[in-house]
Amino acid sequence: MRIAVASDHRGLDLRNKVINVLESLGHEAIDEGSCGSESVDYPDFAAIVAGKVSKGEVDRGILICGTGIGMAVAANKFCGVRAAPCTDEVTAEISRRHNNLNVLCLSADLLSPRVVERMVEVWVNTEFEGARHARRVEKITQLERDYLGRKN
Repeated sequence: MRIAVASDHRGLDLRNKVINVLESLGHEAIDEGSCGSESVDYPDFAAIVAGKVSKGEVDRGILICGTGIGMAVAANKFCGVRAAPCTDEVTAEISRRHNNLNVLCLSADLLSPRVVERMVEVWVNTEFEGARHARRVEKITQLERDYLGRKN
Protein backbone atom coordinates (compact mmCIF):
# COMPACT_ATOMS: atom_id res chain seq x y z
CA MET A 1 0.00 0.00 0.00
CA ARG A 2 1.20 3.56 -0.77
CA ILE A 3 0.70 5.83 2.24
CA ALA A 4 1.55 9.55 2.26
CA VAL A 5 2.71 10.89 5.64
CA ALA A 6 3.06 14.52 6.71
CA SER A 7 3.31 16.54 9.89
CA ASP A 8 3.72 20.05 11.09
CA HIS A 9 6.76 21.02 13.15
CA ARG A 10 5.31 19.47 16.32
CA GLY A 11 4.99 16.04 14.71
CA LEU A 12 8.43 15.70 13.14
CA ASP A 13 9.81 13.01 15.47
CA LEU A 14 6.59 11.03 15.48
CA ARG A 15 6.37 11.23 11.68
CA ASN A 16 9.76 9.57 11.37
CA LYS A 17 8.56 6.80 13.70
CA VAL A 18 5.38 6.31 11.65
CA ILE A 19 7.38 6.06 8.42
CA ASN A 20 9.63 3.42 9.98
CA VAL A 21 6.60 1.43 11.17
CA LEU A 22 4.96 1.55 7.74
CA GLU A 23 8.13 0.44 5.98
CA SER A 24 8.67 -2.38 8.48
CA LEU A 25 5.16 -3.61 7.62
CA GLY A 26 6.04 -3.65 3.91
CA HIS A 27 4.22 -0.48 2.85
CA GLU A 28 5.57 2.38 0.76
CA ALA A 29 5.68 5.47 2.98
CA ILE A 30 5.83 8.74 1.07
CA ASP A 31 7.29 11.49 3.25
CA GLU A 32 5.57 14.80 2.49
CA GLY A 33 7.30 16.87 5.19
CA SER A 34 7.58 19.20 7.02
CA CYS A 35 11.31 19.61 7.32
CA GLY A 36 12.94 20.84 10.49
CA SER A 37 11.59 22.31 13.68
CA GLU A 38 10.68 25.76 12.34
CA SER A 39 7.00 26.58 12.82
CA VAL A 40 4.81 25.75 9.82
CA ASP A 41 1.07 25.83 9.13
CA TYR A 42 -0.58 22.41 9.41
CA PRO A 43 -3.25 23.08 6.71
CA ASP A 44 -0.49 23.24 4.10
CA PHE A 45 0.64 19.71 4.90
CA ALA A 46 -2.89 18.38 5.31
CA ALA A 47 -3.59 19.68 1.79
CA ILE A 48 -0.62 17.83 0.31
CA VAL A 49 -1.64 14.45 1.73
CA ALA A 50 -5.41 14.89 1.34
CA GLY A 51 -4.91 16.02 -2.26
CA LYS A 52 -2.99 12.85 -3.06
CA VAL A 53 -5.63 10.67 -1.39
CA SER A 54 -8.44 12.53 -3.17
CA LYS A 55 -6.78 12.09 -6.58
CA GLY A 56 -5.98 8.43 -5.96
CA GLU A 57 -2.22 9.01 -6.09
CA VAL A 58 -1.86 7.16 -2.78
CA ASP A 59 -4.04 4.59 -1.05
CA ARG A 60 -4.16 6.32 2.33
CA GLY A 61 -2.60 9.12 4.34
CA ILE A 62 -1.38 9.79 7.86
CA LEU A 63 -1.20 13.32 9.28
CA ILE A 64 0.38 14.45 12.55
CA CYS A 65 0.05 17.74 14.40
CA GLY A 66 -0.27 18.78 18.04
CA THR A 67 -3.70 17.20 18.53
CA GLY A 68 -4.58 15.72 15.13
CA ILE A 69 -7.76 17.79 15.10
CA GLY A 70 -6.64 20.62 12.84
CA MET A 71 -5.20 18.20 10.31
CA ALA A 72 -8.50 16.30 10.22
CA VAL A 73 -10.54 19.48 9.72
CA ALA A 74 -8.33 20.57 6.81
CA ALA A 75 -8.11 17.12 5.20
CA ASN A 76 -11.87 16.65 5.21
CA LYS A 77 -12.25 19.60 2.82
CA PHE A 78 -11.02 17.32 0.02
CA CYS A 79 -13.38 15.23 -2.06
CA GLY A 80 -13.46 11.59 -1.01
CA VAL A 81 -11.29 12.07 2.06
CA ARG A 82 -12.49 10.62 5.34
CA ALA A 83 -10.11 11.84 8.04
CA ALA A 84 -10.36 11.71 11.82
CA PRO A 85 -8.10 11.98 14.83
CA CYS A 86 -7.79 8.62 16.56
CA THR A 87 -6.64 8.25 20.15
CA ASP A 88 -6.00 4.54 20.66
CA GLU A 89 -6.03 1.14 18.96
CA VAL A 90 -9.81 0.82 19.30
CA THR A 91 -10.60 4.09 17.53
CA ALA A 92 -7.99 3.29 14.87
CA GLU A 93 -9.60 -0.09 14.22
CA ILE A 94 -13.20 1.15 14.23
CA SER A 95 -12.29 4.07 11.97
CA ARG A 96 -11.31 1.58 9.29
CA ARG A 97 -13.82 -1.17 10.00
CA HIS A 98 -16.91 1.07 10.18
CA ASN A 99 -15.99 4.35 8.49
CA ASN A 100 -13.46 3.30 5.85
CA LEU A 101 -11.20 6.11 7.10
CA ASN A 102 -8.52 6.85 4.53
CA VAL A 103 -6.58 9.51 6.45
CA LEU A 104 -5.47 8.82 10.01
CA CYS A 105 -4.77 11.94 12.09
CA LEU A 106 -2.51 11.65 15.12
CA SER A 107 -1.55 13.81 18.08
CA ALA A 108 2.15 14.43 18.57
CA ASP A 109 1.50 15.98 21.97
CA LEU A 110 -0.89 13.47 23.53
CA LEU A 111 0.16 10.04 22.25
CA SER A 112 3.25 8.02 23.10
CA PRO A 113 5.37 6.61 20.27
CA ARG A 114 4.52 3.05 21.39
CA VAL A 115 0.77 3.74 21.27
CA VAL A 116 1.14 5.33 17.83
CA GLU A 117 3.10 2.34 16.58
CA ARG A 118 0.30 -0.04 17.58
CA MET A 119 -2.37 2.31 16.20
CA VAL A 120 -0.65 2.49 12.81
CA GLU A 121 -0.24 -1.30 12.68
CA VAL A 122 -3.92 -1.82 13.49
CA TRP A 123 -5.08 0.90 11.11
CA VAL A 124 -3.17 -0.35 8.06
CA ASN A 125 -4.14 -3.97 8.70
CA THR A 126 -7.87 -3.43 9.30
CA GLU A 127 -10.24 -3.85 6.37
CA PHE A 128 -13.51 -2.03 5.85
CA GLU A 129 -16.42 -4.28 6.84
CA GLY A 130 -18.83 -2.98 4.22
CA ALA A 131 -22.42 -4.18 4.67
CA ARG A 132 -24.46 -1.66 6.69
CA HIS A 133 -21.34 0.50 7.05
CA ALA A 134 -20.98 0.78 3.26
CA ARG A 135 -24.48 2.24 3.09
CA ARG A 136 -23.56 4.81 5.72
CA VAL A 137 -20.27 5.78 4.07
CA GLU A 138 -22.13 6.15 0.77
CA LYS A 139 -24.53 8.55 2.49
CA ILE A 140 -21.53 10.65 3.54
CA THR A 141 -20.31 10.64 -0.05
CA GLN A 142 -23.78 11.73 -1.16
CA LEU A 143 -23.62 14.64 1.30
CA GLU A 144 -20.43 15.78 -0.44
CA ARG A 145 -22.22 15.68 -3.78
CA ASP A 146 -25.40 17.37 -2.58
CA TYR A 147 -24.05 20.11 -0.37
CA LEU A 148 -20.57 20.75 -1.62
CA GLY A 149 -21.12 20.29 -5.33
CA ARG A 150 -18.44 17.64 -5.53
CA LYS A 151 -18.49 15.08 -8.29
CA ASN A 152 -16.98 11.92 -6.82
